[in-house]
Amino acid sequence: MEKTCLVILICFILMSMAQGVVLGPKAVEKWFKKLPHAKQKVTKFHFYFHDITSGKNPTAVPIIKSKSPTFFGYVAMIDDPLTVGPEINSTIVGRAQGIYGGAGQKEAALLMTLNFVFTTGKYNGSTLSVLGRNPAFHKYREMPIVGGSGVFRLAQGIATAKTYWMNATDAIVEYNVIVLHYDI
Repeated sequence: MEKTCLVILICFILMSMAQGVVLGPKAVEKWFKKLPHAKQKVTKFHFYFHDITSGKNPTAVPIIKSKSPTFFGYVAMIDDPLTVGPEINSTIVGRAQGIYGGAGQKEAALLMTLNFVFTTGKYNGSTLSVLGRNPAFHKYREMPIVGGSGVFRLAQGIATAKTYWMNATDAIVEYNVIVLHYDI
C-alpha cells in the first residue's frame, strides 16, 4: 500500500511539473506578489469544439431533456475535444469541460459554463473559464472569458463562436479566443 501511495504521489508531482506553472497556495501567493510588476499579454487561440451526443462515446450527455422548441430547460454535461481543425481526428489541443443549458424561452440561447482545458504545449494544464450566453443559431456568438488558471490566472477576454457544422445530435463549432493575461 505504501508503494502505491508513493507511486501516485510521484505521478502527481511529475504532472504538476509538466504543467509549467507551479500550483498550490504558496505558489499563488508568490505569483500575486509579482503581479504589480507584471506586463499584460494578449494571446489568441483558434480551435474547433466537437459536441457529440450520438454514438458509443458521446462527449455531451443530456442531464435534463426538453420538449421546448427553443430547448429551454435542456441541460448537458460536456467533455468535448478541442481540435486544430474541424475533423474529429485532427490534433487535440484541449477539452471543453463543463455544463450548458437552454436558457431562452423565445429563442435557442444557451447558458455556457465551461472551462477550456489545454492539454498540450506551453499552456498544458492551464484553463480559461467561459460564462455567458450563446444564442446558438446566430452566425457569430460572443461569450466572455471570466478567468483562468495556470498561465491564465486572472485572465479576461472574449470567445467568439461560429457553427461550422451541425445536425440533429452533433455540432462542430469554430472558436476564436482572444485573452488578456499576465506574463509572470
